[in-house]
Amino acid sequence: MNAIVNTASLNDPVEKGIAAYLDEIIALRHDLHQYPELAFQEHRTSKRVASLLTNWGYEVETGIAGTGVVATLKRGDGQRSIGIRADMDALPIDEATGLDYASSNPGVMHACGHDGHTSILLAAARYLAESGNFSGTLRLIFQPAEEIGAGARKMLSEGLFDRFPVDAVFGLHNWPGVAEGQFGFVAGPAMASVDQALIKIVGKGGHGAEPHRAVDPVLASASFITALQSVVSRNIDPQDMAVATVGSIHAGSASNVIPESVELKLTMRAFSEGVRIKLQERIPALARAQAESFGAVAEVNYRLGFPALVNHADETAFARSVAVQALGPAAVEADFRPRTASEDFAYLLEAKPGSYLFVGNGDSAPLHSAHYNFNDAIIAPAARYWVRLAETFLADDNR
Repeated sequence: MNAIVNTASLNDPVEKGIAAYLDEIIALRHDLHQYPELAFQEHRTSKRVASLLTNWGYEVETGIAGTGVVATLKRGDGQRSIGIRADMDALPIDEATGLDYASSNPGVMHACGHDGHTSILLAAARYLAESGNFSGTLRLIFQPAEEIGAGARKMLSEGLFDRFPVDAVFGLHNWPGVAEGQFGFVAGPAMASVDQALIKIVGKGGHGAEPHRAVDPVLASASFITALQSVVSRNIDPQDMAVATVGSIHAGSASNVIPESVELKLTMRAFSEGVRIKLQERIPALARAQAESFGAVAEVNYRLGFPALVNHADETAFARSVAVQALGPAAVEADFRPRTASEDFAYLLEAKPGSYLFVGNGDSAPLHSAHYNFNDAIIAPAARYWVRLAETFLADDNR
């Protein structure tokens, strides 16, 4: 897929400014990719980010939620403040890209593009420090532990927006399969809630040749898995979205032994809190009923993750308008749809108005794949977008 080119931007000073040091930012991105760090372990990444921001003249606070960084730049006498967030953590995946700068940390990989998100925001940060035209307060939030859904909540619990007030907060995520450099905006629910369930169906083990003397938890589990989708098809309004997936099943080790129990791991997703609650009610009840019908018992541990990411209408309309003005109408996908993946930026949007947007990564491997790689070609347009968003939000006529 080819990048969206806005011919009106060829004389854009922001584009020219970022282009002057783009090679350095790409080298930085490759460095971050080569040395990925898991949630709350982003010590090297955090130090690099803080050092660069300090050198560029930002007031930098570190140690928020352990490895989080918040940088502040004030200019003029404007009273408004904007927050822009990037995530920094990697995933527990063995990389299989074969890149020259592939992960040097076994079992850890930037398979979601957080190295790219951090690099994009740093590219914008440098321009805004050197040439930014705004009046007000800019807050750049570099968050740890997005992948485990804990970083945003921990930053908030440590007083993120009390210590660093903002009027609105924005973030972005790259998206494979969307045209390189094309932006997507969704007002309202944009990403799903995520919850997990650990279900253990306990029967009575026995010899595979004498099933009548046992209580087969495998058969009970199979019946439950088949019945599970009836929750989505019969308990949820057809106009609402719900996902119930069994991602892991473990039972026994021999073909001629009926095991004592079966363990299942599920993930559930929804766009509305009402649907989320309905899944929480129905799935445990169904597991217990299915198990009981076979003479077995279901033990259910239902774990709430984080809520759906709901973009605020006014801030999303504003964010979209900036993209149209800065990058041209062709750079904005007209009918970008919500994604059923999840994001702990949802917590930031519960605390402050704002919007979470998407930028196409082109025809790449999917997120969380061992073959995924962030597309360096989208750094410049995404950084240019952040600059224009901040300058527009903090323009003199908005005071």
